[in-house]
Amino acid sequence: MQGKPSDFEAIGSRLGLRVAAANPGRLVLVWQGARFPAFLCLGIALALGFISVPIVEALRQRGFAGPAASLWYFPVMNLILLGIAAFLLSIKRTIVVDKAARIVTLTKRSLFRRIRLQITYDEIASLRVAADEVYSGFALAGSSAAETYPVPSLRLILKNGATILIDRGSKKRLEGLAERVGGMVEKRVEADAA
Repeated sequence: MQGKPSDFEAIGSRLGLRVAAANPGRLVLVWQGARFPAFLCLGIALALGFISVPIVEALRQRGFAGPAASLWYFPVMNLILLGIAAFLLSIKRTIVVDKAARIVTLTKRSLFRRIRLQITYDEIASLRVAADEVYSGFALAGSSAAETYPVPSLRLILKNGATILIDRGSKKRLEGLAERVGGMVEKRVEADAA
């Protein structure tokens, strides 16, 4: 094994990998990150661009002593939103199951770094569809902090006892994905009765 399984844990309750390519010798699963917030930030940044461009031009011509001096934060806010949108659009998870090489490769990529984990078929004991306890988020209005709730997940179980998160989502979809991946890696699929 090359890499750390803990790097591939997810904070959110769902991932939703989709099959990008599939043939008898290779299976490629892809998750493209949080698209709605990325496009929302991009849309707001473009809308603010119509306000920011004249402000930047006024600041360039008259400096911070002119009438547009108090509006300096609009262009800064616009740049921050563009940066957030670029980061969110760059997030991507990829899982490649290569039957010929007998390797499962997990890749997690963002604007700032790329993490890779490779596991050989010999290191995999089984696959398991079970419930992960996922934190509900921030405490609001007197609610208890750190409450958890069960979410179905698909994990690779390694012979050394470590587990690697493949996906979270609906149990029916994960069972279908588990059968597909289990057939590729030639390992049994365990299903939690709960």
